Amino acid sequence: MTPGARILALGGYQPERVVTNDELAATVDTSDEWIQSRVGIQSRRIAGPDESVTDMAVAAGGKALAGSGLSPSDVDLVIVATCSMEAPIPNAAASAAHRLGIVAPGAYDLNAACAGFCYAMANAADAVKAGSARNVLVIGSEKMSAWIDWTDRSTCIIFADGAGAAVVGASGNAMDIGPVVWGSAGDLADRITIGGRDGYLWQEGQAVFRWATTKVHPVAAEACERAGVKISDLAAFVPHQANLRIMEAISRKLGIPRDRLADDIVHAGNTSSASIPLALARIAERGELESGSPVLLLGFGAGLCYAAQVVTVP
Repeated sequence: MTPGARILALGGYQPERVVTNDELAATVDTSDEWIQSRVGIQSRRIAGPDESVTDMAVAAGGKALAGSGLSPSDVDLVIVATCSMEAPIPNAAASAAHRLGIVAPGAYDLNAACAGFCYAMANAADAVKAGSARNVLVIGSEKMSAWIDWTDRSTCIIFADGAGAAVVGASGNAMDIGPVVWGSAGDLADRITIGGRDGYLWQEGQAVFRWATTKVHPVAAEACERAGVKISDLAAFVPHQANLRIMEAISRKLGIPRDRLADDIVHAGNTSSASIPLALARIAERGELESGSPVLLLGFGAGLCYAAQVVTVP
């Protein structure tokens, strides 16, 4: 039997504070209509001043761990995908693991920005398949609000905070987490940047939009092909919640019906590496996906990095 890996459970967390478009319009030159027409966001969640990337990782990871039926001692690797840590040392993974009662696991953070969760899922699946880990807690957690210039209407309307998590364990089906198709376009790295320790996130919006809507959908199609899943058989498409217009364009190019496109961005904003697990956890919680059905994940963003894989819903 070919060893495989699968998602055992999911969990998501969002901060309490809701920031509406009208609230932003009171401080920058924008409007609810302008924001919705360009990025599709109606509201987003913003973390409190004392709420950290690690705090949110613990909240989401705890939900996923509880849902898996495993005990903390069953987990021997923790991966946190994030690009918004307050400081590079210590990492979020070791601290989150300790707070969740997971003793002495392998623990590391991974930064592939908005593609980070897919990268982390691939690493987790490979670790389980190779026997390097029995069960892996994979978390995407971001406090993007700490890196945003709140006077810049091109970015403050988009980014938000939150965390999502999955527990990955062994499976007898090698395709429960399908082969990852990933890559990068380092020649475009300067299209999304943060200008040093005291800098803010900046992006060349039109260039990123063009790249995402023309270069990324073949990656998703290849992930389906390598997993042996027809696009027409997908129960859902969960891309990085970057911009609703980008997501809809990619979905159309893949031939995926609009009602199968996860659109958590409308009320969650763009939470970078947290967006895919957060959206996936939300639609699973609502009972919209039948257990065992295939879902396509697609991450893309700063780096520029991208990754896609087909996973089976727990």
